[in-house]
Amino acid sequence: MNENKSYGLSTATAMIVGICVGSGIFFKVDDILTFTGGNVFLGALVFIIGAFSIIFGSISLSNLAAISNKSGGMVGYFEDFYSQSIACAVGWFQTFLYYPTIAVVVAWAAGIYTCLLFGLPDNLDLQMGIGFIYLLFFYLMNIISSKLGGQFQVISSVVKLIPLIGVGIVAIFFKQPQPEIPANVEPIHLTNVGMGWLAALAPTAFSYDGWAISLSISDEVKNPKKNMPLALTIAPIIVLFVYLSYFLGMNKILGPEYILSMGDGAVMTIGNLLLGKSGEVVILVFILISMLGVVNGVSLGHIRMPYALATKEMIPSSKKVIQNNKGIFNNYSAMIGLFCGIFWFFIHYITQKFGLIKTGDISEIAIVFGYLFYSILYIKVMMLYKQKVIHNFFTGIISPILALIGGLIIILGGFSSNPASMAIFFGICSFFCLSGYFFYKKQKS
Repeated sequence: MNENKSYGLSTATAMIVGICVGSGIFFKVDDILTFTGGNVFLGALVFIIGAFSIIFGSISLSNLAAISNKSGGMVGYFEDFYSQSIACAVGWFQTFLYYPTIAVVVAWAAGIYTCLLFGLPDNLDLQMGIGFIYLLFFYLMNIISSKLGGQFQVISSVVKLIPLIGVGIVAIFFKQPQPEIPANVEPIHLTNVGMGWLAALAPTAFSYDGWAISLSISDEVKNPKKNMPLALTIAPIIVLFVYLSYFLGMNKILGPEYILSMGDGAVMTIGNLLLGKSGEVVILVFILISMLGVVNGVSLGHIRMPYALATKEMIPSSKKVIQNNKGIFNNYSAMIGLFCGIFWFFIHYITQKFGLIKTGDISEIAIVFGYLFYSILYIKVMMLYKQKVIHNFFTGIISPILALIGGLIIILGGFSSNPASMAIFFGICSFFCLSGYFFYKKQKS
């Protein structure tokens, strides 16, 4: 390994934090409170469960990262430890569903906060129109220049932490009474939701999502068998601290009923209380840059996925995709990613326009489905321990068992939030996975 390209423990930890801390926390707080009936304790609990799942999940999969010889992150692990056909199924899911649905939903959220920033009407068509422009811009920017995309990613990674930690610090010293719900807004009161709070795990999973992507840097980390498990333990704890700081800070300053009633716009009030009208603008600018950073990062990774699959002959016309990988419109891999993003953008618009998904969105469904694949890998880790390939009892048995429990709770929570929608979209996810599986089988036969 070239040591000049290697990362130390601190750099690896920072990279994982940067990947995990995204946009979800900014526009999922009200969703989490909705599912918990405004119960702040339960809201904090779901953040802890989410962290619990990724801490032990990432420690478990770091075993595979240390011994895998294949590139491609998750796809490489399935290729190495299961079969190329199953790896192709995972690759199709990530390329045609996972990456584009996340990019689409965050672009839409950026459209929402753009409307808030400029005082535009709270109109779905307008929000989606602005979001579509963002989506196209960042896909095309990364196709034209990956350097520009990388620079924007660094800036947004720093910017996103400022409001999250800042709100928590401000809350410690904040002495003013909680604001009243405006007269023109119908108040939403606290309710007893019983076990319905489990549904809050779906938006929480969205907030934490991205941790598995960090495993792809394992071969660039110094002494990965020691540093990766450490980084993958420390980083989720930092993310948990940042998220709890923001969540508890918002609830102390504004109160859960105010956040429930005001929805995504509640965070503007914090800026107003501190700095007046200019404070609203400042905090919205921070949030918007953070969200655009996520759109940029996901699109940057997504346009490379078809090429990665083509090198393994896992998509149709693989040779053409490999040969045409430069320029703008001649870059087949990038064009596949772009058109996937456009397709899912319109699917997302239809589901929101006609209320086909009552709570949440299509990206949450793809994220929850992804935990099925994580669970399969956790089982493989335990099998490798039994075969004496993995020797550490904690990382080979205890961690995957705890990660399995956390993952199953998230899957259960996801289904309880949208039973009908989850069933339909799980069927769609399964269709893409099976298509990839049988395509590779046919290709090789």
